[in-house]
Amino acid sequence: MIMTQAAEINVNGTSVKVTNLEKLFYPKTGFTKGDVIDYYIRISPYLLPHLRDRPITLKRYPDGVEGFFFYEKECPRGRPPSVKTVSVAKAQGGEVNYCVIHDLAGLVWAANLADLELHAFLHKAPAIHRPTVVAFDLDPGPPADLVACCKVALQLKAAFDALGLESFAKTSGSKGLQVYVPINTPVTYDQTKRFARSMAELIERESPGLVVAKMRKDLRKGKILIDWSQNDPHKTTVNVYSLRAKDHPYVSTPLRWHEVSFAAEKHKASLLRFEAKAVLHRVADHGDLFAQVLATKQKLPAANGLNL
Repeated sequence: MIMTQAAEINVNGTSVKVTNLEKLFYPKTGFTKGDVIDYYIRISPYLLPHLRDRPITLKRYPDGVEGFFFYEKECPRGRPPSVKTVSVAKAQGGEVNYCVIHDLAGLVWAANLADLELHAFLHKAPAIHRPTVVAFDLDPGPPADLVACCKVALQLKAAFDALGLESFAKTSGSKGLQVYVPINTPVTYDQTKRFARSMAELIERESPGLVVAKMRKDLRKGKILIDWSQNDPHKTTVNVYSLRAKDHPYVSTPLRWHEVSFAAEKHKASLLRFEAKAVLHRVADHGDLFAQVLATKQKLPAANGLNL
């Protein structure tokens, strides 16, 4: 940890106030608010490119992971000048001004607000109706677990490979996995959601004893829900490299596909659980394993070419 007291720190010429740095945010591991801020500072070269231009919802834990939390859509006042906002109309009238974090000062400011988790939209401003990726959230219904998620993720990858699409996996930092198919070409949420649902239903037909594509909770026991509904202009997904509010400071971590295969083969979920310190070592060794999600340009297959 680089800080132990309240302070004004200079972040690339911007003064950002940080407070209560010794407060325990993850009591079971001794991970403090100062450690949270320190992690976000150290991971920022890899995290910030994935946040850039994306409106986010803050998920704040003022008393740490064992206390209450709240979601904050309206960007708080007192933000650094570099934190911009994007206005989005609400269905019931009015609008929400979401935060858009571009730089380290904004990231430190958010972390100081106890925003442990960064939940970003799948689009970038100002093109708020154009997603850049298709996201598949693999959510295990007990007793199904992370190992079962690996098996389903590999089925999805095989289906994408057959369509000539590159795909990338990351842990959710919680109990499941997420698979991203980068697009980065003009597309609508209607198109990505329809594609995601079709792919989820395909895998469900291939493995009905393991996979469910319907949103009904009573169908999830012992199965992996492939949640295609995340592909929506009103929904956010935990950002890569974000901390999660669990008993340990787990992180939503990019994976290599051979790691997913190995964990499935060995039936060891622990191989895919990474805390903040381990993630910092991973990026030092391997760089940003999710960088291609930002760069890869692909087009969704035509509906009549899916054969779903």
